[in-house]
Amino acid sequence: MPALIPTEYTCEIVWLGLVPPGAPRDIEANPVEALDLTFAGAVGDRHTGELRPSCSRVTRQYPKGTLIRNTRQISVVAEEELALIAERIGTDVLDPGWIGATMSVRGLPDFSHVPPSARLQGETGGATMTVDMQNRPCGLAGKGVDRARPGHGKGFNAAARGLRGITTWVEREGRVTVGEILRLHVPDQRGWQP
Repeated sequence: MPALIPTEYTCEIVWLGLVPPGAPRDIEANPVEALDLTFAGAVGDRHTGELRPSCSRVTRQYPKGTLIRNTRQISVVAEEELALIAERIGTDVLDPGWIGATMSVRGLPDFSHVPPSARLQGETGGATMTVDMQNRPCGLAGKGVDRARPGHGKGFNAAARGLRGITTWVEREGRVTVGEILRLHVPDQRGWQP
């Protein structure tokens, strides 16, 4: 019996980007037309790797810097949610590259709240990303906004709460391109009710 159910919901990839591996501590991504996804992540991106040092998001589980599985290979944001954040911080646009996104999509409602373990699968080549969890706003992203729109990055964290997209890891390798359609597949289980 299948454990993942394809839904009627899809989204279109509208932007792809890479954070250069040798870049300074900032997280700004450069736009590209296509990404080759491997089990380690997006080829050529600083966040690629099957393992990573733990960060502040998991300090209740591991001391900072502990080597753990990299479930944060790809940061995916929604164009609609970026527009809401931009409005909240008083700027006309919020480029996904400023906040270090790997991918921006359009058309999937309530995007930042898709369930963990859901899949986003390319309808062309079948490249598949597994959702880890909702991404949280961070100071580095705010600094990227401030470099592009001075004075607007300070409010980014508060404005982006619940709208920062998701982090994913590659379950099936393949190529994704701007304009490709991704289908959402969700786990066949009810929500946890302790």
